[in-house]
Amino acid sequence: MSETATAPGTAESTATLTTFWYLVHTKPRQETIALTNLERQGYACYLPQMRIERVRRGKALVVTEAMFPRYLFIQLDSSDQAKSWAPIRSTLGVSQLVRFGTQTARVDDALVDLLREREQARPLEALFHSGETVVITRGPFAGIEAIYQTADAERRALILLEIMSRKVEMRVDAGDLARVE
Repeated sequence: MSETATAPGTAESTATLTTFWYLVHTKPRQETIALTNLERQGYACYLPQMRIERVRRGKALVVTEAMFPRYLFIQLDSSDQAKSWAPIRSTLGVSQLVRFGTQTARVDDALVDLLREREQARPLEALFHSGETVVITRGPFAGIEAIYQTADAERRALILLEIMSRKVEMRVDAGDLARVE
């Protein structure tokens, strides 16, 4: 216990001993709706997210997605004086609290702290990586394989295309590329 901790038996120390993280199962693609509505009701919540490049309507965009689709963390007090948990299951976007039998699944504080650290340190997850073989999906070069080099500021991709035994640099929309499986 640190030197600044409160004395045992005080309201603050009791709250910390009875407050734990739990897992909320949300409705499909409604993690942010559930998060907003739970926070509006005064619950402390955490939704781990990641930034990732995705192709939408033929364009490469950076989007923010839930790290664990359909799940978010909620901090609840399990003491007798605690706020009721009953409103959680009827909250818009929430399906239910995760349970194992009759026991509500408790999540270790260290895991939530680790997820927060990783979320902050995690770089943007790129659509393609340098040196990766891609195939052009649209335009006059559709169906031809190329080597992905890099992306520019306008979300266009620089690729190396082999034409007549020569490698030629070419810029295309990243949305016009696909990974070679």
